[in-house]
Amino acid sequence: MTESTRYVTLPITGMTCANCVATVERNIKKLDGVRSASVNLATERASVEYDGSRLRQDEIVTRIQRAGYDVARGEIDLLLRRVTDAAAASRLEQTLLENEGILAASVNLASERLRLEYIPTVIEPMEIHNLIEKVGFEIIESTGDSTDAEREAREKEIGRQRRLLVVGLVLTVPLFILSMARDLGLVPVNIASAAWYDWLMFVLATPVQFYVGWQYYVGALKSLRNGAANMDVLIAMGSSAAYFYSLPILLGWLDGHLFFETAAVIITLIVLGKYLEARAKGRTSEAIRKLMNLQARTATVIRGDSEIEIPVEEVRVEDVVIVRPGEKIPVDGVVIEGKTAVDEAMLTGESMPVDKGPGDEVVGATYNKMGMIKFNALRVGKDTVLAQIVRLVEEAQGSKAPIQHLADKVSAIFVPVVIGIAFLTFIGWLIVAPPPSGEISAFTRALINMVAVLVVACPCAMGLATPTAVMVGTGKGAEQGILFKTSEALERAGAITTVVLDKTGTITRGQPSVTDIEIFDARADENALLTIAASAERGSEHPLGQAIVAAAGERALQLDVLEDFKAIAGKGIEALVSGQRVLVGTPKLMAENQIPVNGITPRLEAMQLQAKTVVLVAVDGDLMGMVGIADSVKQGSREAIRELHQMGLEVVMVTGDNRQTAEAVARSVGLPISNPAVFAEVLPGGKVSHIKTLQSQGKIIAMVGDGINDAPALAQADVGIAIGTGTDIAMAAASITLISDSLQSVPKAISLSRGTLRTIKQNLFWAFIYNILLIPSAALGVMNPMLAAGAMAFSSIFVVTNSLRLRGLQLSE
Repeated sequence: MTESTRYVTLPITGMTCANCVATVERNIKKLDGVRSASVNLATERASVEYDGSRLRQDEIVTRIQRAGYDVARGEIDLLLRRVTDAAAASRLEQTLLENEGILAASVNLASERLRLEYIPTVIEPMEIHNLIEKVGFEIIESTGDSTDAEREAREKEIGRQRRLLVVGLVLTVPLFILSMARDLGLVPVNIASAAWYDWLMFVLATPVQFYVGWQYYVGALKSLRNGAANMDVLIAMGSSAAYFYSLPILLGWLDGHLFFETAAVIITLIVLGKYLEARAKGRTSEAIRKLMNLQARTATVIRGDSEIEIPVEEVRVEDVVIVRPGEKIPVDGVVIEGKTAVDEAMLTGESMPVDKGPGDEVVGATYNKMGMIKFNALRVGKDTVLAQIVRLVEEAQGSKAPIQHLADKVSAIFVPVVIGIAFLTFIGWLIVAPPPSGEISAFTRALINMVAVLVVACPCAMGLATPTAVMVGTGKGAEQGILFKTSEALERAGAITTVVLDKTGTITRGQPSVTDIEIFDARADENALLTIAASAERGSEHPLGQAIVAAAGERALQLDVLEDFKAIAGKGIEALVSGQRVLVGTPKLMAENQIPVNGITPRLEAMQLQAKTVVLVAVDGDLMGMVGIADSVKQGSREAIRELHQMGLEVVMVTGDNRQTAEAVARSVGLPISNPAVFAEVLPGGKVSHIKTLQSQGKIIAMVGDGINDAPALAQADVGIAIGTGTDIAMAAASITLISDSLQSVPKAISLSRGTLRTIKQNLFWAFIYNILLIPSAALGVMNPMLAAGAMAFSSIFVVTNSLRLRGLQLSE
């Protein structure tokens, strides 16, 4: 990847169907320097990778506009100070326009006002404020700098569609009543045959055709200009055929039936469907909005000698931030003073608060429940964990799942094929079909059926089938602490047959802890033994010694004075604690100091069989007791493995530990100890070869790990799942990241993937079967154009609402 490689996400407006998506993609890819472009109909965003040394962002925007679409933009109106002359105003405008994401900048010298248009997915209002201040101008007043300008732009479009819908309904309903009343003989013959009756229908229909429906003419023209045909072409052709056929009849040039109400009903029903679809699509991105709304709006920081409250966007790295009980933590940082318990459920899905003290990291948007803390800001703005989670989810939603390529291929030829079928329908009913009975002419009958074919066809449902389900699925995953990097990962996880689990740090905690304490001296108890052993081990850097000290800390034991300390390599330590000579170490260390251990051998060996390291403790030449230390199994690991088995998945554990330890851990979590369920003594490179072996057997593998040595295996697996508390390298290699360190998120991720894939298949089935059944029905004359328009509108709404059902999916617990 070269230094000039850049990525941009652009919010597109004006797209109506999968053909629009293909048109935008095709036009962006024509630009010299574009490496890849992916457009998502559900999110209405284009993700572009390009060479920044050969292409500017504004050229991409211009190309999109030339294709007949536009980019959603935010607007800011700023009152400035120090705009002294035209040169200063020009300098400010030029500086701003040099920054990517700013589309227009205009300074009014008389009023000292700056008006800006910007792309909200590229640059944020606070970044614009900082740019202006760097140039040397002061902002006095700011309006329009919304935190969600893209959403506001979408809401404006929904509002416009609502207005058009109201106009359409106000005119179409009486038009439809007039037409039906005449057709059913509900009005006197002298009124029904009057010329003014026809002209009244014309007056009601014309604004619907050319005001409410004008957007479809514009869209059709742009689409045809780009050498493609989209949904707008079908609507424009269908409604125009009915409207313009009625004009010569109105003028008395032809005899026949007026179809003004048909044209108006088609357009109004399509607008109604698009309005409801837009509202439903807005709900598919609720998870992202919920995440963004979790962020605190303000922060209390220490500036100079005083506390001040500022917008969270103004917090800088290294600021000292104060958070009181009941407040949200505004940004990421490290605690420097105070102790508290923090609710991190928004991040990990775990409901239990986590204790925090000096040296511990806190994450922005989590909830401070107990005490007041001060912390140094570590990550702010786009660098916070919350911002990165939102970015990952948006990238996953913008990517294309493999299953979507089928719909894309069909959509590319769909509209031309439908136009061909409509033409053949017209010719067939006009020439081949038997003469009609009743008042209707052969031409009129052929026209009605042709219009029905044009209107009933729906490329939108096919275009929305996959991306809407992916949006809801990835959003729900983020709420559960499961981050899918791409929609391909979301789809592929549902096909997993075998889950390979790393042991250390994944099934187990990854750090030794005290599991057993046995006393041999009747005068002592567990606390006494732990106190003296921990007092001696305070001088040790060995992980086993640190585990003993940690165990004493958990029991809040008061340690004795350490007067002398000596580490004995490979055997243990010798120390003087409060005047007592203390030995902590192996049986060999005890033997060398003439301390007999023969009587405890059976108990010692029993503990070792459980994969525990045994540490003996002697005081002044007498054996006091022993401590069992092991890498303990994480809470929930056994339950997670049971759930995976219940889901019909094969579970395999792989570890570099010896066979005895591996089997002991396997038994404790419910895994059979025979191969291939347990692979022990495996070198880092060996994990990859084991995965390749399983893959060669036709198995689809998910690898779950957390360490640097797991990264190659995570990359080799069909789906790599990284534990979020692990290393950055592991998370970079994985396609799914679990924010929590609980293994129970793994079955949840697979359940979510299966549910999403099931929904995608349902959507695609509906979209295809709808067109397969209804287009022939319209061609055969079974469906009139107005019913066809209603069915077309319903198809897209069905697909979106079916995807929304995923929000209520019960994940494996």
